[in-house]
Amino acid sequence: MEEALDKGLKAAVAKFTAGLSPIALAAAYTDWALHLATAPGKQLQLVEKAAKKTGKLARYAAFCAAHPETPQTCIDPLPQDKRFRGEAWQTWPWNVIHQSFLLNQQWWHNATTGVDGMTKQHENVVEFAARQMLDVFSPANSIATNPEVLHKTLREGGWNLVRGWQNFMEDALRATNGAKPVGAEAFEVGRNLATSPGQVVYRNHLIELIQYAPTTDTVRPEPILIVPAWIMKYYILDLSEENSLVRFLTDQGFTVFMVSWRNPDAEDRDLGMDDYLSQGVMAALDAAQTIAASDKMHGIGYCLGGTLLSIAASAMARDGDARLKTLTLLAAQTDFTEAGELQLFINDSQLTFLEDMMWNQGYLDTTQMAGTFQLLRSNDLIWSYMIHDYLMGERTPMIDLMAWNADATRMPYRMHSEYLRKLYLDNDLAEGRYTVGDAPVTVSDIRAPVFCVGTVRDHVAPWHSVYKFHLLSDTDVTFVLTSGGHNAGIVSEPGHPHRHYRIATRAEDAPYISPDRWMAETPVTDGSWWPALTDWLAARSGDPVPPPPLGSKDTGYPPLCDAPGTYVFQE
Repeated sequence: MEEALDKGLKAAVAKFTAGLSPIALAAAYTDWALHLATAPGKQLQLVEKAAKKTGKLARYAAFCAAHPETPQTCIDPLPQDKRFRGEAWQTWPWNVIHQSFLLNQQWWHNATTGVDGMTKQHENVVEFAARQMLDVFSPANSIATNPEVLHKTLREGGWNLVRGWQNFMEDALRATNGAKPVGAEAFEVGRNLATSPGQVVYRNHLIELIQYAPTTDTVRPEPILIVPAWIMKYYILDLSEENSLVRFLTDQGFTVFMVSWRNPDAEDRDLGMDDYLSQGVMAALDAAQTIAASDKMHGIGYCLGGTLLSIAASAMARDGDARLKTLTLLAAQTDFTEAGELQLFINDSQLTFLEDMMWNQGYLDTTQMAGTFQLLRSNDLIWSYMIHDYLMGERTPMIDLMAWNADATRMPYRMHSEYLRKLYLDNDLAEGRYTVGDAPVTVSDIRAPVFCVGTVRDHVAPWHSVYKFHLLSDTDVTFVLTSGGHNAGIVSEPGHPHRHYRIATRAEDAPYISPDRWMAETPVTDGSWWPALTDWLAARSGDPVPPPPLGSKDTGYPPLCDAPGTYVFQE
């Protein structure tokens, strides 16, 4: 009863803090405040910086008053900061306003970093929180200080604000009712999303396994098993017809199987990582191998699915199971020491708070996950949307990738707790402590060649973190660094404009190269990386053979229903 009382209280508090632990945040700020209070040298440095920035801004303002059209700046925004790039921001007085904000933002960065004695994790949390609070007061977010909004308001007589209010009310009503965003209704699974033909050939409590129909007269004898992340629906890899990785692979003569994860509910609270491994990856692998009648397979894992597939491959290698001929990891991490800004939310205090919240409901809800990811890219996902849709009064056009992004899933209490603690917090897989069965597994046991993809602007699995696979592996690794982010960089079909990538192979006995040196020395190739993947797979596949049937009734895997199956429709 006492334990339930503690957990219930934290779960109630979590509803008002978006799942963030106030104790963890208070600990970070206390660490910062106490160390800063006992660092007079750092305080003096901040006073000097404030005086210099004030003088710099005053000189710039005076110069701009005399030269209103000057293109000069006293501070440039960070490369990823697109708020002040418009021409209107470069004219008086808007140039002074946004330059003042950027100087203030820079000063707070100086104030929250470089304080001797702070833990690195606390420093990152305080710097991140300060940045989030400052972004609330960005001049771009106000009608009076955003020249682009102001000019549009004057030009349209305020009708943009009327439309913006209507947009806000419509979004608020949809959020209250749990409905999908405006425009998502134009995209429907089975109609214009996830349309590659196939059959569900296996189903258990956790997965449906889809086998896709061949589109060529012959196929490679080794089938491909794709393991997507379970945090979202599987069909990001089978979006519209023109940008479906599944369709691209089948068109290149491969037999493709895909795992479609069940959307868990409160009754699934005790499903753990072992269940996702045994009922997910291994069950799908057994079914696909039996249906295709092949001793070898190609494994492809995306995001969390790639991490799980790495664990499965490590366990198989440990146990002498050599069925995986190759392993492809798409934006998937195996070492979590540099896992990006998600690490801000990973410490004992925060995880205990999150676990108590999940304990109360049995799962992590979709809205709770979405809020965390939006915070990581607040300028792109929150404030830019507010400006465009509410202040400008325009609607952001819905695309298939955005419609998929709104189709999130839940995660069971036990599984998510194990994933965060064993991998993110303790880094057990990279350090040889992660156990499958009764023995630990290690990535260094994998001997199958690996095709590893990172994306330049990934905020979920930063490419430097994905690159760490080189440090753990003892096999040939072909590493690809592609333009785009965690999702758009993977959905990078041939013909997609402004796409490019770098690719290089490191032999198992070659010396290690740092990621920054690798990037500097590896040339850029224009276009999609998908053909490079299929060329790599083809070079490691046997001669084409007639395609296998869809399902195999005689071996216990009869076709159950048409793709995309039933689990994908679970809300």
